[in-house]
This record gives sequence, structure tokens and C-alpha cells, in this order.
Amino acid sequence: MSEVPKLDITVDERDVIRGATDVLKVIRPHWLSDSVQFKLFTDGITNKLVGCFNQNNNQSDNDDSSLDSPGDVVLIRVYGNKTDLLIDRRKETENIQLLHRYGYAPALYATFRNGLAYEYVPGVTLTPDSCREECVWRLVAKRMAQMHKVDDGKNGSGREPMLPTKLNQFLKLIPQTFSDPVKHARISQIFPSVTELRRDFNDLYGKLVRLASPTVFCHNDLLLGNVIYCRERNRVTFIDYEYAAYNHQAFDIGNHFTEFAGIDEIDYDRYPDKAFQCQWLRVYLDEFRGHASTDSDVERLYVQVNQFALASHFLWSIWALIQAEHSTIAFDFIQFGETRYREYLRRREEFLSLTYQN
Repeated sequence: MSEVPKLDITVDERDVIRGATDVLKVIRPHWLSDSVQFKLFTDGITNKLVGCFNQNNNQSDNDDSSLDSPGDVVLIRVYGNKTDLLIDRRKETENIQLLHRYGYAPALYATFRNGLAYEYVPGVTLTPDSCREECVWRLVAKRMAQMHKVDDGKNGSGREPMLPTKLNQFLKLIPQTFSDPVKHARISQIFPSVTELRRDFNDLYGKLVRLASPTVFCHNDLLLGNVIYCRERNRVTFIDYEYAAYNHQAFDIGNHFTEFAGIDEIDYDRYPDKAFQCQWLRVYLDEFRGHASTDSDVERLYVQVNQFALASHFLWSIWALIQAEHSTIAFDFIQFGETRYREYLRRREEFLSLTYQN
């Protein structure tokens, strides 16, 4: 892979525009400072993102059309506080380059001490409504299938499913006592001890392993905000490969289905029903295998996906507790974690009771 410039720059989370300007001076030295427009994006709950738009000279100062149809644009993502505890940033960079080679990810322009700069992808992020539109979900299903066939050229331990390792890493990062007493009291009322959580996950994962879901190259965090849909090009692009790694096929799909509930106003009544899932899964399987799938193929994957959705809820519940301790982003991570944990408990027996005919 080609070497990506590594800039000796740290962007202050409290002044990302100034930091973005410093990055642009290096990677876009020909941009005139008075022709650059910045736009802060507020969708993320892990990082801070700023769009840097090089305005054309023939546009007026009040013309915002370039935000929708920009010519030359750089996105600069500033990592959230202490997220290096959760994410292997070197691996993230490799993932973006690997997937860009396949045409599945934006180009990476540079990294800096606490973030990276990459290509703008035209389009809009998905919503709980748009993710159900047939013209959209078919593209997502096919693109996920294509990504699941990516080969990183490595063998051995790098091909082991990331789920158990990542979950155990997260559990070790939960503080015994949260620094904010109010947060500590809230969390203690909702969640059992780390020992009990670990025991619960080990029991769950023991059941999931028996499903024999194939290990493939996964995104692992395909929330709606990480899917860009461009209607004009009839294309979807996945972004933010922080957690991309080899993992169980059914986890990636189940994780995506749990995200139909949304982020700002989570509503698990939006979780797709069996009829929708089976349509989605058939399109996925046909693309993944390269031939038409049988009803039994779809049914088997349906069972796997919904049981692995439990692991998704569990993983992001634990993630939320770590974010509650370290993140400086104004978001109620405890409420988010509680919502996902309660959905895990509510659905556990229902999903684990699903069966299919071999």
C-alpha cells in the first residue's frame, strides 16, 4: 500500500476549525484561506467531523450550493477523547486503504496525531426511513456482500473473529469506579458487575459459535450514519472503518439491522421484521455466493443474524460505558447503553429460541 502522509499536528477538540486549517496548509497548500468554507457535522457520537470546501471563485459568498455539489472537498475527522483505548488506529488506516483499493471506501489523504483527512463522498447518510427504501437497501445488501469477500492478503491469527477479543478488551476498560459519582450511581443501578457481564457474554458467545457463521471481512459498525447514499449515482458507500476486521458474517448483518432503530430517538419497533429481513438476506446471499440462494439458505442466515444481533447489543452497551467515562461529546452514553442492554435482555430468549432445518 502507498504511504499516507503522517502530519505532526494535533487538532484541539475545542477548536477543530483552526486545526483543520493547519492540516489543509499541508495537504492542500494551493487552497486560498479566504476561499475555504467549513461545515461542522454533528451526527457522530465518537468523533468530530468537519467538511472543508474549496469555494469556486465564481460563487457568491452566500451561495451554499457547493455543500451539496462540491468541487474540491476534504473531510477531517478528529478522534474522540481516549478512543485510542478502543480502536487500533494503525489498523484503521490499513482498512481504509485496503477498501479504497477495491473501490469500497474513500481515498485517505493524510493522518495526523489525533485524526485523519479523507475524500468527501457525495450523498446523504441513511435515516430510519430511507434504509427501508428498496432502491437503498438492495444497494446496501449487495455492497456488504462485496465487502465480505474482500481479502486482506494475510492469513493466520488476523483471520480470527474479532468479536470475543474486542468484547473482552472493552470489559477490561470499564472502570471499577466512574470518576463522576452521579454517573457511577446511574450505571450501578442498570448494569451488573463486570464479572457477571463477562459470564453472560461467554455463555452467549458459546451458543453463537455453534451457529458456524463464516468469518469474513466485516465493517462491524454499520450504523445508518456510516452509509452514504447517492441517488444520482445509484450507489452506497460505507465510511468510518474504525472497527473493520475479520468477524462473523452474521454479526455484521445483525448489527446493521439493530441500527434501523436510529440513534437520536432509538425505537426498536423499527427493527426489521422477518419478511423484510428475508428479502434483504436473499439479495445479500445471491451477491455473496454469485448464484441464486434457496429458501433454506435464507432461513439459516436469518436465524444466525438475529442471534448475533444480541451480541451487537451487548458489545455497544459495554462500549457506551467506556464512552461515558472518557468522551467529551455532549451525548448521554449511559442512556444509550441502557437502551441497548435492555433490548438485549428483552430479545435474548426470543432470538436464541430460533431454529432452522439443516
